[in-house]
Amino acid sequence: MASDAGGGRALLETLGLFAIVYVAQLIAATIGLAAMATLFILQAPIDHHPWTVFTSVYAHAGPDHLLSNSVALVLFGYPVARATTRLRFHLFFVTTGAIAGIAQVTITDAIASVSGDATAAGVLGASGAVFALMGYLLAGNRLSDGLAARIEVPRWMAVLVFAILAAVITLLTAAPQVALIAHFTGFFIGLVAGRVGLLEVQRQPESPPARPY
Repeated sequence: MASDAGGGRALLETLGLFAIVYVAQLIAATIGLAAMATLFILQAPIDHHPWTVFTSVYAHAGPDHLLSNSVALVLFGYPVARATTRLRFHLFFVTTGAIAGIAQVTITDAIASVSGDATAAGVLGASGAVFALMGYLLAGNRLSDGLAARIEVPRWMAVLVFAILAAVITLLTAAPQVALIAHFTGFFIGLVAGRVGLLEVQRQPESPPARPY
Protein backbone atom coordinates (compact mmCIF):
# COMPACT_ATOMS: atom_id res chain seq x y z
CA MET A 1 0.00 0.00 0.00
CA ALA A 2 1.18 3.53 -0.69
CA SER A 3 2.19 6.02 1.97
CA ASP A 4 -0.09 8.74 3.34
CA ALA A 5 -1.74 10.61 0.43
CA GLY A 6 -3.85 12.97 2.55
CA GLY A 7 -6.88 10.68 2.74
CA GLY A 8 -6.87 10.24 6.52
CA ARG A 9 -9.51 12.94 6.92
CA ALA A 10 -11.95 10.74 5.01
CA LEU A 11 -12.19 8.50 8.06
CA LEU A 12 -13.39 11.34 10.29
CA GLU A 13 -15.78 12.48 7.57
CA THR A 14 -17.27 8.99 7.36
CA LEU A 15 -17.72 8.84 11.13
CA GLY A 16 -19.38 12.25 10.91
CA LEU A 17 -21.77 10.92 8.27
CA PHE A 18 -22.60 8.02 10.58
CA ALA A 19 -23.56 10.49 13.31
CA ILE A 20 -25.54 12.80 11.03
CA VAL A 21 -27.51 9.96 9.47
CA TYR A 22 -28.21 8.42 12.87
CA VAL A 23 -29.66 11.70 14.12
CA ALA A 24 -31.77 11.85 10.94
CA GLN A 25 -32.95 8.31 11.69
CA LEU A 26 -34.06 9.33 15.18
CA ILE A 27 -35.99 12.25 13.73
CA ALA A 28 -37.60 10.02 11.08
CA ALA A 29 -38.53 7.49 13.76
CA THR A 30 -40.54 10.15 15.60
CA ILE A 31 -42.59 10.59 12.44
CA GLY A 32 -43.18 6.87 12.10
CA LEU A 33 -41.58 3.56 11.21
CA ALA A 34 -42.75 3.96 7.62
CA ALA A 35 -40.69 7.13 7.23
CA MET A 36 -37.68 5.39 8.74
CA ALA A 37 -37.99 2.46 6.34
CA THR A 38 -38.61 4.67 3.32
CA LEU A 39 -35.54 6.81 3.94
CA PHE A 40 -32.94 4.42 5.32
CA ILE A 41 -33.73 0.71 4.96
CA LEU A 42 -32.70 -1.04 1.75
CA GLN A 43 -35.23 -3.68 0.78
CA ALA A 44 -36.73 -5.35 -2.26
CA PRO A 45 -37.88 -4.21 -4.71
CA ILE A 46 -34.93 -1.83 -4.78
CA ASP A 47 -36.39 0.50 -7.41
CA HIS A 48 -39.22 1.53 -5.06
CA HIS A 49 -36.82 3.53 -2.86
CA PRO A 50 -33.55 3.64 -4.84
CA TRP A 51 -31.92 6.28 -2.60
CA THR A 52 -31.72 3.70 0.20
CA VAL A 53 -28.98 1.96 -1.79
CA PHE A 54 -26.73 4.74 -0.46
CA THR A 55 -28.43 6.00 2.71
CA SER A 56 -28.58 2.47 4.15
CA VAL A 57 -24.77 2.28 4.06
CA TYR A 58 -24.51 5.04 6.69
CA ALA A 59 -27.61 4.09 8.71
CA HIS A 60 -27.63 1.82 11.76
CA ALA A 61 -30.16 -0.20 13.72
CA GLY A 62 -29.21 1.20 17.12
CA PRO A 63 -26.40 2.58 19.31
CA ASP A 64 -24.65 -0.80 19.63
CA HIS A 65 -24.72 -1.32 15.88
CA LEU A 66 -23.40 2.19 15.33
CA LEU A 67 -20.61 1.76 17.89
CA SER A 68 -19.43 -1.62 16.61
CA ASN A 69 -19.26 -0.44 13.00
CA SER A 70 -17.51 2.78 14.04
CA VAL A 71 -14.83 0.88 15.95
CA ALA A 72 -14.33 -1.54 13.05
CA LEU A 73 -14.15 1.38 10.63
CA VAL A 74 -11.35 2.97 12.64
CA LEU A 75 -9.41 -0.29 12.95
CA PHE A 76 -9.59 -1.35 9.30
CA GLY A 77 -10.29 1.94 7.56
CA TYR A 78 -7.52 4.09 9.03
CA PRO A 79 -4.62 2.38 7.22
CA VAL A 80 -6.56 2.33 3.95
CA ALA A 81 -7.63 5.97 4.28
CA ARG A 82 -4.03 7.05 4.87
CA ALA A 83 -2.88 5.16 1.79
CA THR A 84 -5.27 6.78 -0.68
CA THR A 85 -7.13 10.00 -1.40
CA ARG A 86 -10.30 11.26 0.27
CA LEU A 87 -12.33 10.89 -2.92
CA ARG A 88 -11.17 7.34 -3.60
CA PHE A 89 -11.82 6.29 -0.02
CA HIS A 90 -15.35 7.70 -0.01
CA LEU A 91 -16.18 6.21 -3.41
CA PHE A 92 -14.81 2.82 -2.37
CA PHE A 93 -16.71 2.87 0.92
CA VAL A 94 -20.12 3.81 -0.45
CA THR A 95 -19.80 1.66 -3.59
CA THR A 96 -18.77 -1.52 -1.79
CA GLY A 97 -21.40 -0.90 0.89
CA ALA A 98 -24.09 -0.41 -1.75
CA ILE A 99 -23.09 -3.53 -3.70
CA ALA A 100 -23.01 -5.60 -0.50
CA GLY A 101 -26.46 -4.33 0.49
CA ILE A 102 -27.91 -5.01 -2.95
CA ALA A 103 -26.51 -8.55 -2.87
CA GLN A 104 -28.01 -9.13 0.57
CA VAL A 105 -31.56 -8.04 -0.26
CA THR A 106 -31.58 -9.50 -3.78
CA ILE A 107 -30.41 -12.97 -2.77
CA THR A 108 -32.46 -13.20 0.42
CA ASP A 109 -35.56 -12.01 -1.45
CA ALA A 110 -34.99 -14.63 -4.15
CA ILE A 111 -34.62 -17.34 -1.51
CA ALA A 112 -37.77 -16.14 0.24
CA SER A 113 -39.69 -16.22 -3.04
CA VAL A 114 -38.56 -19.75 -3.87
CA SER A 115 -39.30 -21.05 -0.38
CA GLY A 116 -42.69 -19.36 -0.28
CA ASP A 117 -41.84 -17.26 2.76
CA ALA A 118 -42.77 -13.64 3.18
CA THR A 119 -40.61 -10.96 1.58
CA ALA A 120 -37.16 -10.92 3.13
CA ALA A 121 -36.32 -8.21 5.64
CA GLY A 122 -34.40 -5.14 4.59
CA VAL A 123 -30.85 -4.26 5.50
CA LEU A 124 -29.00 -1.23 6.82
CA GLY A 125 -25.52 -0.60 8.19
CA ALA A 126 -21.94 -0.08 7.10
CA SER A 127 -20.69 -3.61 7.77
CA GLY A 128 -20.51 -4.53 4.08
CA ALA A 129 -18.24 -1.56 3.42
CA VAL A 130 -16.24 -2.21 6.60
CA PHE A 131 -15.67 -5.81 5.52
CA ALA A 132 -14.51 -4.48 2.15
CA LEU A 133 -11.93 -2.33 3.95
CA MET A 134 -10.86 -5.36 5.97
CA GLY A 135 -10.40 -7.40 2.80
CA TYR A 136 -8.52 -4.58 1.09
CA LEU A 137 -6.18 -4.22 4.06
CA LEU A 138 -5.50 -7.95 4.07
CA ALA A 139 -4.81 -8.32 0.35
CA GLY A 140 -3.31 -4.90 -0.39
CA ASN A 141 -0.58 -4.59 2.24
CA ARG A 142 3.12 -4.80 1.44
CA LEU A 143 3.53 -8.29 2.89
CA SER A 144 0.79 -9.67 0.63
CA ASP A 145 2.28 -7.83 -2.34
CA GLY A 146 5.68 -9.34 -1.60
CA LEU A 147 4.30 -12.86 -1.37
CA ALA A 148 2.33 -12.41 -4.58
CA ALA A 149 5.47 -11.21 -6.35
CA ARG A 150 7.42 -14.30 -5.26
CA ILE A 151 4.72 -16.91 -5.76
CA GLU A 152 2.94 -16.97 -9.10
CA VAL A 153 -0.69 -17.98 -8.53
CA PRO A 154 -3.19 -18.55 -11.38
CA ARG A 155 -6.04 -16.06 -11.44
CA TRP A 156 -8.69 -18.73 -11.00
CA MET A 157 -6.91 -20.06 -7.93
CA ALA A 158 -6.65 -16.58 -6.41
CA VAL A 159 -10.39 -16.05 -6.90
CA LEU A 160 -11.12 -19.45 -5.33
CA VAL A 161 -8.89 -18.71 -2.34
CA PHE A 162 -10.52 -15.30 -1.90
CA ALA A 163 -13.99 -16.87 -2.00
CA ILE A 164 -13.02 -19.50 0.59
CA LEU A 165 -11.40 -16.89 2.83
CA ALA A 166 -14.47 -14.65 2.55
CA ALA A 167 -16.72 -17.57 3.45
CA VAL A 168 -14.59 -18.43 6.50
CA ILE A 169 -14.54 -14.84 7.76
CA THR A 170 -18.28 -14.58 7.18
CA LEU A 171 -19.02 -17.73 9.16
CA LEU A 172 -16.77 -16.56 11.99
CA THR A 173 -18.87 -13.39 12.29
CA ALA A 174 -22.19 -15.19 12.01
CA ALA A 175 -24.85 -14.16 14.52
CA PRO A 176 -28.65 -13.76 14.57
CA GLN A 177 -29.93 -10.98 12.28
CA VAL A 178 -26.48 -10.42 10.77
CA ALA A 179 -26.32 -9.73 7.01
CA LEU A 180 -23.97 -12.58 6.14
CA ILE A 181 -24.34 -12.19 2.39
CA ALA A 182 -23.38 -8.52 2.66
CA HIS A 183 -20.36 -9.45 4.78
CA PHE A 184 -19.22 -12.07 2.26
CA THR A 185 -19.75 -9.76 -0.70
CA GLY A 186 -17.95 -6.82 0.87
CA PHE A 187 -14.99 -8.89 2.05
CA PHE A 188 -14.60 -10.62 -1.32
CA ILE A 189 -14.70 -7.32 -3.22
CA GLY A 190 -12.18 -5.86 -0.79
CA LEU A 191 -9.80 -8.79 -1.33
CA VAL A 192 -9.96 -8.43 -5.10
CA ALA A 193 -9.59 -4.64 -4.93
CA GLY A 194 -6.62 -4.93 -2.60
CA ARG A 195 -4.94 -7.50 -4.82
CA VAL A 196 -5.12 -5.20 -7.86
CA GLY A 197 -4.26 -2.08 -5.83
CA LEU A 198 -7.45 -0.27 -6.72
CA LEU A 199 -6.89 2.57 -4.26
CA GLU A 200 -3.19 3.07 -4.82
CA VAL A 201 -2.10 6.57 -5.75
CA GLN A 202 0.33 7.04 -8.60
CA ARG A 203 3.03 9.41 -7.42
CA GLN A 204 5.07 11.71 -9.59
CA PRO A 205 8.82 11.06 -9.36
CA GLU A 206 10.70 13.70 -7.43
CA SER A 207 12.81 16.08 -9.44
CA PRO A 208 16.57 15.68 -8.90
CA PRO A 209 18.21 18.50 -6.95
CA ALA A 210 19.54 21.33 -9.07
CA ARG A 211 23.28 21.49 -9.48
CA PRO A 212 24.99 24.76 -8.59
CA TYR A 213 26.78 26.56 -11.37
